[in-house]
Amino acid sequence: TPVFDGATEDEIMETLKKAGLPEDGKTILYDGRTGEPFDNPVTVGYVYMLKLAHLVDDKIHARSTGPYSLVTQQPLGGKAQFGGQRFGEMEVWALEAYGCAYTLQELLTVKSDDVVGRVKTYEAIVKGENIPEPGVPESFKVLIKELQSLALDVKMLSENDEEIEIKETDEDISAMAKELGIDIESEEDESDKDGDVVEQGEEDNFENLAEDLDIDIDDIDIGDIDDIDDF
Repeated sequence: TPVFDGATEDEIMETLKKAGLPEDGKTILYDGRTGEPFDNPVTVGYVYMLKLAHLVDDKIHARSTGPYSLVTQQPLGGKAQFGGQRFGEMEVWALEAYGCAYTLQELLTVKSDDVVGRVKTYEAIVKGENIPEPGVPESFKVLIKELQSLALDVKMLSENDEEIEIKETDEDISAMAKELGIDIESEEDESDKDGDVVEQGEEDNFENLAEDLDIDIDDIDIGDIDDIDDF
């Protein structure tokens, strides 16, 4: 633009001086209603109007499901990350003013960071059942953990002043899997079996090494050896 093409302050002041204008770029302005001059001179100059290229085609965006933040479990933001629409504090106030309790509850839980609620809601829709009560948002759990990291003893209390235990994510997943009829424990048992195979393989390595060194393996308690380097 003409104003910002690299002219120095001294050059601008010199140009104003040649034009017969005040070097500081200020002039006396007058009140349009009374005709009286204002007490102090005001900076004046040309006003440049620039077009901003904001086009609908570049901004239109929609999302059904997509990526979530690893920490808060909330949808990411922005079109580039295929994110969700931000619903901030002031938007919450607006819906509160209209008494939209259920809309607010849905937006701040199952449509955001209620991990278990998201799955249960999807399941209920597929089965044609009523959507269950939403759970605890993940961001609230993160807040509790952050306060506890500051050595604050934060507890959730019910209306009867009884402590409410907030389940961890692993417990939530286990409970949800049980409701859906998925046996997670059997998968863990399979992984344990894989571990046994590895341990058996390590024992075979000890025996082969002992044979190469011409050592009687029966004289050695393999259970006391943690690593093959110790052997």
